[in-house]
Amino acid sequence: MSLTGATTSTTGTAATITRIPGPPGLPLVGSLFDLTRRPLRTYLDARRDYGDVVRFVAGPPGLRAEFYAVFSPTGAHQVLGSEAANFRKDNSFYEELRSSLGNGLLTSQDGDYTRQRRLIQPLFTRRRVDGYAAAVGLECAALADRWRAAPGGVVDVAEEMSRFALRTVSRILFGADVEAAVEVVHRSFPVLGEFVLERGFAPVRVPRAWPTPANRRGAAAQRDLYAVCDRIIAERALRRLAGPGSRVGRSGEAVEGSGAAGTADAVGHAGPDDLLELLTRARGEDGERLDPAELRDQVLIFLLAGHETTATSLAFALFLLAKHPEQRRRAREEVDAVLAGREPTAADLEALPYLTRVLKEAMRLYPAASQMGRSSVAESVIDGYVVPAGAQVILAPWVTHRHPDHWEQPDRFDPDRFLPEREKERHRYAWYPFGGGPRACIGQQFSMLESVLALGALLRDFDFEAVDRGVRLGQAITLRVLSPMRVRLTPRG
Repeated sequence: MSLTGATTSTTGTAATITRIPGPPGLPLVGSLFDLTRRPLRTYLDARRDYGDVVRFVAGPPGLRAEFYAVFSPTGAHQVLGSEAANFRKDNSFYEELRSSLGNGLLTSQDGDYTRQRRLIQPLFTRRRVDGYAAAVGLECAALADRWRAAPGGVVDVAEEMSRFALRTVSRILFGADVEAAVEVVHRSFPVLGEFVLERGFAPVRVPRAWPTPANRRGAAAQRDLYAVCDRIIAERALRRLAGPGSRVGRSGEAVEGSGAAGTADAVGHAGPDDLLELLTRARGEDGERLDPAELRDQVLIFLLAGHETTATSLAFALFLLAKHPEQRRRAREEVDAVLAGREPTAADLEALPYLTRVLKEAMRLYPAASQMGRSSVAESVIDGYVVPAGAQVILAPWVTHRHPDHWEQPDRFDPDRFLPEREKERHRYAWYPFGGGPRACIGQQFSMLESVLALGALLRDFDFEAVDRGVRLGQAITLRVLSPMRVRLTPRG
């Protein structure tokens, strides 16, 4: 690690480094091109060349940005856990995400976040999450039917898992109203995600009101998303006012006698028990509740976080199994022994430990949240380096999950890294795909349930062989697949 020119000081008995090393970059733009064109490789190279805390400078003179990347598990723990109050979501990326998708759990802070978490946490207890398994099973069955008719038996698992995860989280959110949302979300989220990313990392951000092509595309996608969520929420309100046995007509008026409210839908839920209805009925100790705008904000955040991250994990788990016959054989044998041809349920989760390890290893190698940002409130010392107040701090699970001090042969696919005894030996933040600390992902238990059950159902029904051997990756709000991830399917039984 190069520390040439570093300035050291002494705080108590611990030596600290006040000048943090980092790549010089190009004379006029610093590391801008490397960070925009290949951020994942740039972070890996920086850790190798400069260590666990690295200073980056990017942008032209006068518009130059400076930030600090933290790659060690101890640093991640400090930023997300032990000193979380000192590292806030105050950077330009979260500002843009908040402006586009509202002030939901992912983007809110302080009292707003505390209040929202208190209201929503009871909807993600183990009992509630297990109750969502029926929706996963229904979408798995529909996916298997579609795959049996796939031309040439070949599917792109990145595209397929994106649509599957979106349909699943939409069904859990909206119940019988799932079809009303899926196509709009599938079409609009990628556009809005690109818009947020471009603005969040732009050296200069023009006002959103200016009629630039990018602003018009972003505004149209946001309008479409808001409109479909607002309409479903309004229809639910009318349905409740009209009472049991009512539906909402095209004019928006309640229509008697439909039998829609309070009856079981195709998933097996009672109509009022989908997540939107539970969010609507959620009350705090003093009777506080979410108003319609807050409901929409939470729904949009759940749609984003609940489908993009799970889709990435599932796609890579399937793709890695398709490329590794021995691991695929072990996973299939476990599935056959536990399920014996039947549908998986929430009760099977603990009986599928190898499949769970496959998923965790896929999430280690390809974390959906490959990087995350915070802004420091006060000066802090991370791994011996002084990070100033007001600094932009980047955590990179993509790098930490490959840190050679914590992972032997880090690029190798080895699910047994997650045997219980081996997990106990590692630092808690050597693997943190769901974040950590007081803002850890509220839906991580559901994501694991959905992913393991879906993997089990698909391995029960199909064998897989990789058609594409490599994948090109990029970065949007989450990790992005830029090339096909095709596998050839062989139906089983």
